[in-house]
Amino acid sequence: MSGIFKLFNLQNGSVQKDASHNIYTVDLTQNGIDNQAAAFSLKHLPKRQPVDIKFSDLNYTVPDNSRAGSKKILNDLQGEFRSGELVAILGPSGAGKSTLLNSLVGLGTNGMTGTILVNNQVMDAESFRKVCCYIMQKGELLPYLTVSEAMMVSANLKLGASVSKREKKVIIDEILTAMGLDKSVDTRCKNLSGGQKKRLLVAVELVDNPPLMFLDEPTSGLDSSSSVQCVSLLKSLALGGRTIVCTIHQPNARTFEMFDQLFVLAPGHCIYQGPTRSLVPFLATHQLICPSYHNPADFVIEVAMGHHGPVQPILTNEINRHIKEKLKEHENRIQNEINEIDQPNNRNSISGERFRILSSELELSPKDENSFNSQKNEGEFDVCERTSGLFQFYVLLKRTFTSTFRDLQLTQLRLVSHFAIGLLIGYLYLNKGQDASNITNNAGCIFFTGMFLMFSSMMPTILTFPLEMTVYKREHLNNWYSLGPLYLAKTLADIPFQVFFTIVYVSIVYYMTDQPQEIERFSMFLFVNILLSLVASCIGLLTGTALSIETGTYFGPVSCIPCILFSGFFLSLDSIPRTLQWLGSISYLRYAFEGSMLSLYGYGRAKLDCSEVYCHFRVPSQFLKHLGMQDASYWYDCTLLFIFVVVLRLITYFVLKSKIKSFSS
Repeated sequence: MSGIFKLFNLQNGSVQKDASHNIYTVDLTQNGIDNQAAAFSLKHLPKRQPVDIKFSDLNYTVPDNSRAGSKKILNDLQGEFRSGELVAILGPSGAGKSTLLNSLVGLGTNGMTGTILVNNQVMDAESFRKVCCYIMQKGELLPYLTVSEAMMVSANLKLGASVSKREKKVIIDEILTAMGLDKSVDTRCKNLSGGQKKRLLVAVELVDNPPLMFLDEPTSGLDSSSSVQCVSLLKSLALGGRTIVCTIHQPNARTFEMFDQLFVLAPGHCIYQGPTRSLVPFLATHQLICPSYHNPADFVIEVAMGHHGPVQPILTNEINRHIKEKLKEHENRIQNEINEIDQPNNRNSISGERFRILSSELELSPKDENSFNSQKNEGEFDVCERTSGLFQFYVLLKRTFTSTFRDLQLTQLRLVSHFAIGLLIGYLYLNKGQDASNITNNAGCIFFTGMFLMFSSMMPTILTFPLEMTVYKREHLNNWYSLGPLYLAKTLADIPFQVFFTIVYVSIVYYMTDQPQEIERFSMFLFVNILLSLVASCIGLLTGTALSIETGTYFGPVSCIPCILFSGFFLSLDSIPRTLQWLGSISYLRYAFEGSMLSLYGYGRAKLDCSEVYCHFRVPSQFLKHLGMQDASYWYDCTLLFIFVVVLRLITYFVLKSKIKSFSS
């Protein structure tokens, strides 16, 4: 660490070590960095040890149907990213920048080969993610939370129970001030500007002070001024002892010069890695002269694209030769130090420990069985204590409930629609519930009630959940919580809203259409429709989890067609062809309609009033027999609907787990 400390003093301005917090504070005024955040040292964050990352012989291959084989995206890459440095992975589109970043993080490793070392230990992906964070290019935030609420959720989930609420508040205020978000604490995330959203994405990950941060195109979608501000913030964070690695496409000159190290990719190959200030001299040694008026970043991208001749293989060979020379020098230095320590007069407890460390570093190879997790047991890493599953569930339930309540589409709009449609249907079928001459019309009212509750419960979830999936993937990847508490919170938070909206609609329709004014029948009718709305919500959740918005909005309504056809309204259950009767058994709308009809006309209901000379269905049991429901059981229907809820929730959980796993593996 002393070497890094000296490096800071030489290159990056004045650095002081705060022994009480085991962190580094930085005065950036000598370095010309004028961002407001640079004046803050973030002293109250949990202490974390620095992390260096090395990789060698890194290859990434994907299937390529057009070539009857495979396509190599990364070719024998090797490099090192050290703590205290802001690193830019630069290159043209398709060069493999995001692929390299994903490989280092541990995403999509199926086609990857090579060695990745974290503090000279072989990387174990699960443990590695506890000391790093990954901010994706299209990072999303839950739109209806305020900045302070988003930060508090992060603090509650990422910091252990040993940190009090007051201490978390101090940490949050410090980070928001450093990020320039202290004036926006009460602003909802959907109302933030693009630059503010980028800074908040960094801020929520800073709560547990990750020593290693990966960012994919952090300046994407930002103007020149916002890009400079964003990179300046990352620079100040790197100077605090963190390792920060970014992919970046075409930085402007001012942004470019803020990076300490560059890793330049031509398609699949590295053509330069080293200090930013050494790029132009390095290219000049190969007769690639960058004009004085030209942005070096633009010039090296032109070189990578072949606009200045086929020089990529030459540059790649030069870089690989230089790396091998440095590696050989490093091994020789370690061997000399080992030989010196191994002398009889130099053997003591301190030298013995140093000897062990140097030996393990020298002997480390891709076949070494040591894991990154074993390093943690030796006290090299301070991993923040994670909260319990129960507390995660509480925090996520509160967040989900708050977001749902503030979402106009999920709450106010749905409430208004249930109220308005309830009044409309109640008026169309006014006072028809007791009239035997209108019994078929009343059955239509009951069937429409089921259809409306089915669609109104299903569609909002299909439309909103895929958008939230991006947030859940990022948070789960960055080790915020386990999947179980998230899914349980998402499931339970929606139930009160479904129940309330169903009560509003059913109460209006039931009273206006003059259904039997018996509390028992009303309760039965309401209960079966609540179960129907919960089943439809499960269908929407499953569809939204498994499919995209475009596919889900088509598949959701289409999947309802068989349920409607085999519900028993358009065609009696006894009239369904035997070969298709199994479709009726999986139609949840059938059980809801059947249960509704039984609650209103079954269980010994008295004869109905008749406004005409003759009413064929004055006896309610006759109408149930006409529909093929004479032998049906209300509680059997309710039980099956409840089973639908449980089974669909379980299926959705495993689909969600599979999606998250495929994303993070």
